[in-house]
Amino acid sequence: MAGFPLSALVLGLGHALPPWAWLAALLPLLLAYPVRAWRDAPFFPTPAGALQGLDRWIRPPRRALDAGCGLGHGLAVLHGLWPQCELHGVEWSLPLAAAAAMRCRYARVRRGDMWAASWAGHDLVYVFQRPESMKRAFDKARRELVPGGWLVSLEFEVPGQTPVACLREPGRRPLWLYRPGTADPGSTAAGCGR
Repeated sequence: MAGFPLSALVLGLGHALPPWAWLAALLPLLLAYPVRAWRDAPFFPTPAGALQGLDRWIRPPRRALDAGCGLGHGLAVLHGLWPQCELHGVEWSLPLAAAAAMRCRYARVRRGDMWAASWAGHDLVYVFQRPESMKRAFDKARRELVPGGWLVSLEFEVPGQTPVACLREPGRRPLWLYRPGTADPGSTAAGCGR
């Protein structure tokens, strides 16, 4: 956010702009990524290859949801793993949701609140959120996912829950796999050394 004002000051244009112009420069950022969305997760796309190996642990899901899909990077990776899967994305930011829908025409992307949207009927929900929202995501998945469904989290584990697996490879973020609706969701806990 400070890039434009600093550049203008360096170029000597800062004094030529009225004060309201600085606020107007922030408006596109607030429209693209509203403050409400900042509470869930910062805009940080799923890196290419971040979900590599997921298909060795999980059979092809019938329906998968990228909760907080941003521009659709996670949807693209999921589509690469399981092209026949019915993919859904939900994103709070209207411009990001529209861009993801255009970019990922094989997925059903809509603008909405990932916490208010139903996760029912999905075999897998993928999240790339914040550490403090993981317990909430797990509880929602436990209530709403189909029996035996998967919650997949990039980077952040669910506190107090044992994952089924944690995929860790050098140079990559950890990928945590949970089965929230099963009686003993983490009984196999493979690759989760801390």
